[in-house]
Amino acid sequence: MASVSECGESGNIRTVLRVDDGEIRSHLDGLVKQSVEDILYQLLDQEAEQLCGAKRYERSPDRVDTRSGRYTRKLHTKAGEVTLQVPRLRSLPFETQIIERYKRRESSVEEALVEMYLTGISVRRVEDITEALWGMRVSPSTVSE
Repeated sequence: MASVSECGESGNIRTVLRVDDGEIRSHLDGLVKQSVEDILYQLLDQEAEQLCGAKRYERSPDRVDTRSGRYTRKLHTKAGEVTLQVPRLRSLPFETQIIERYKRRESSVEEALVEMYLTGISVRRVEDITEALWGMRVSPSTVSE
């Protein structure tokens, strides 16, 4: 992130601090992405608790269902591609209200894609822009659709 070097100037020693902007941005992007993953994980977990009628591993007479592990799902957000661990339930279907079923991109990302396309940006250029903005490539055929 930062490098420290010592420079001698007529007997005086100065410390110079250099900051690498690219590395700081990369680190901050990673923190934002991790925060988004953590928040979505907590929201999905709470939703599963409400459907079950009890917390994970909690024994309760009001319990409606039990957990049955998790599955991994990727979602494209403004913070980049995040990997979610979506809970499974034994008997009830777990259809989350947070993320639409079969949705691969956050709605704001889709809106941005549509807006770029409607303003006349070529589908190939949109592909390059999405990679620069969100670290993911959206195929030209997806943009056209």
